[in-house]
Amino acid sequence: MKPAFVLALALAAAVPPGLRGRELERLPTRRHEIVLTFDGGDNAVGLPSILRTLSRRRVRATFFVSGRLARRYPALMRIVGREHEVGNHTWSHPTLTRLSSAAVTNEIRRGERAIRAATGRDPRPLFRFPYGDRNARTIRLANRAGYVSIRWSVDTWGWMGVGRQSVGVVVRRVREGLEPGAIVLMHVGAARDGSTLDARALPAVIDMVRRRGYSFTTLERLGQRRQVSARRSASSTTGSTASSPSRRSSRFAAPAQSSSRS
Repeated sequence: MKPAFVLALALAAAVPPGLRGRELERLPTRRHEIVLTFDGGDNAVGLPSILRTLSRRRVRATFFVSGRLARRYPALMRIVGREHEVGNHTWSHPTLTRLSSAAVTNEIRRGERAIRAATGRDPRPLFRFPYGDRNARTIRLANRAGYVSIRWSVDTWGWMGVGRQSVGVVVRRVREGLEPGAIVLMHVGAARDGSTLDARALPAVIDMVRRRGYSFTTLERLGQRRQVSARRSASSTTGSTASSPSRRSSRFAAPAQSSSRS
């Protein structure tokens, strides 16, 4: 068996079976906790402010960054890698459904290498499709590379800029979308008009979430689930019996299929 094929099988096996071919839109939990996620594809104008706010309010978040962005802002990426969770957002932030399968895989792999070099963290298994654009083929390719597609249940729309949105709208959209396990989508970059609504709204968002009795969590247990799955796969090849995964990891069971924002 060729080494590349063996590696592909091992990475695919590391994705929790319940999430293969599917996506995670929210954490299946009854706890009053949510995940803040930030996408970074082209620029990171709002990132210094976001990192300061998260540090001052002691909140950990998940950053989905492109490899190109990670290479462009090495100092900021070191802080992200040291204090937060990191996911893969491809190398150059293209629309993956328009690319060949080989090109999609290259975007994922190249992005992974750059993100790992800049942050010191392995982004697997967290992956977010640029623009939320995906189909069954591209989800399958991400799974084969060892990734789970992470979507969101709340989009703040901060990326639209002040011409179409405001800080108040960002806060309201998060408030209206509050539910156990909600995954909030925000952005680190400036909108086309140069505004950084998500960065400006973040302090008010955090304060509002806490006033309503919610706390913040991350997607780290999904990574722990991947490690457990990988150990079980390795044990099965040698005929040994692996221990069952922690009951806490069951919160990442696949939710029912539903439509989501793109």
